[in-house]
Amino acid sequence: MISAIRATSKLADMQAEDVVAVLRACGETTRLRLLSLLSQSELTVKDLTGILGQSQPRISRHLKLLTEAAIIERYPEGSWVYYRLGEGSSARIARDALLHVNQADPIVAADFDRLAALRRAKATEAADYFAGRAETWDAERNLHVPETDVEAAMRAMVGNGPLQSFLDLGTGTGRLLEVFADCYERGIGIDASGDMLTVARANLERAGITNAQVRQGDIYALPVTPGQADLTVVHQVLHYLEEPARAIAEAARTLRPGGRLLLVDFAPHDLEFLREKHAHRRLGFAQEQMQRWLEDAGLELNAYNQLSPQRAETDKLSVGLWLAKDPRILTDLPVGTENRELA
Repeated sequence: MISAIRATSKLADMQAEDVVAVLRACGETTRLRLLSLLSQSELTVKDLTGILGQSQPRISRHLKLLTEAAIIERYPEGSWVYYRLGEGSSARIARDALLHVNQADPIVAADFDRLAALRRAKATEAADYFAGRAETWDAERNLHVPETDVEAAMRAMVGNGPLQSFLDLGTGTGRLLEVFADCYERGIGIDASGDMLTVARANLERAGITNAQVRQGDIYALPVTPGQADLTVVHQVLHYLEEPARAIAEAARTLRPGGRLLLVDFAPHDLEFLREKHAHRRLGFAQEQMQRWLEDAGLELNAYNQLSPQRAETDKLSVGLWLAKDPRILTDLPVGTENRELA
């Protein structure tokens, strides 16, 4: 009910000429075909050119018009740019228009067939990439307590939501976007690796998760609107960083008043080979050290949990979980920003 009220309010705030501009932008066959596809998946110009069978300049012109009308959003990722149907008022009008498009229309149906074929090809590509790194990946995952135990502890510490905005920093394969999918209205995963994001997109599509997206970004300079996340998670990322405190401070800036930050990483250990073979910069983190960094970032540590291996598993590492909260209250928000979403 709250979401419906917010949506109605946002639409009601639009001027008549703005509504007309959106309708004009949508009112063309190729652009409706593009919007139908972008309502289902993040796609590049190359993807869309292949699906629609039209030239790159023509597709680019249509995308530019739709972007300028705030109907779709663009996310640069290295040399690529991904497009997706947006979340704002203009995009909602477009989504309403798409409800009246007959999915059995031969042209539309053919587009979706080609989209399905593209997804299968990307899933195969992602699987091949992941298989090539499976030995290294599995070797590191086997160093600590079972990942299922870690995920269960994260869910227990955070609770079941509801969350309007969920942010996963260093999302990797997008696993946490799946783990918390039933808790959030909108999820975003950030990672520096374009290859890993390819895997993440394939995983999200396979899982049928449509309310989450991933994008490329620097954990020290995140490509999201500050002060909007209900929950931000940094899972097994900090030990790779030269400046973990700086990353924590940047993560803290993503939180809305009362928002929470969950950090998950190794407890202190002495496995020096991880520096050489797995590019680790830090050999775990003490509870006191992490608490100090969180306080320096303006957050309050609410809970700490350490998962330790069985006594016989002397070669396994312990994992720490730190849950901190932004101490501000909702009334501390600047006027007019209460209902903004992550961008």
